[in-house]
Amino acid sequence: MELTKHLYFILFPNNALVASQLSPELFAKHYTVGASRHYEGKVIFAEIDINFRHPFFPIDKILKETIQHEDGRPKATKFISTYRVLEHIDYSAIQKLYLVSPDGYCISLEESPYSDMHKPGFIRIFAEIAPMRMLVLSDHNFIDFGKYITNPANTKSAPKQFYTQIELDMVEFLDEFEKNPFHPTPIKGLHSSTLRDGFLEMRKYPDKHSKGLCMNSSLNRLSYKLIRHGFMFSSQEESRYFPMPSSEEIEKTNFKFWRSM
Repeated sequence: MELTKHLYFILFPNNALVASQLSPELFAKHYTVGASRHYEGKVIFAEIDINFRHPFFPIDKILKETIQHEDGRPKATKFISTYRVLEHIDYSAIQKLYLVSPDGYCISLEESPYSDMHKPGFIRIFAEIAPMRMLVLSDHNFIDFGKYITNPANTKSAPKQFYTQIELDMVEFLDEFEKNPFHPTPIKGLHSSTLRDGFLEMRKYPDKHSKGLCMNSSLNRLSYKLIRHGFMFSSQEESRYFPMPSSEEIEKTNFKFWRSM
């Protein structure tokens, strides 16, 4: 009996469109705790409609080659492309987003309309995930940040971008930092003074709407608990939002994932 075939788009730690005979849950374990080429850390991937096609990808060819091993084991991965993947994915083909913990447990996120209210002038921290991976301070809201980083007029842009917002009260953090110069940021690898200086620079120059903090968003060193709102796919024409469940909800529905968030 032929096993069900899937199309998965790996968004982190690398970018790749792959075919697989594994279910999403087994695919998550394969890339964290089950593969001979062991990867240590988070994985984020999306399931793509199996009927999706784009001339940039040899999908039909690779799907034909995605067959069981001689001993009956499912084919775990058959790579379709590792180059300019997001740029050529139709957002309408994205079915679910999966967040995987370092020990192989995963949760699935469903698309939802984005309707949160935004505080004007509020400075936020965004973590770009794919294809760009910078950590950025910005006074753009969650939606407008996507428009900004996919604008061709912006020299640091891409046609499409996948990103999230980090939960951090900047004013509260700066108050603590003033009291204790050794007070660390919750973002490992980012020095507190770098965050302070970037924030003060944006406050000093109101016409400045973004400030790069780090060349790598360090997503693998961030707790999923620091994700604010959820995850966004953006382009100039459209966006797709996948909200992050609350920590309490995750604890109730997937304790093993919650324990390693």
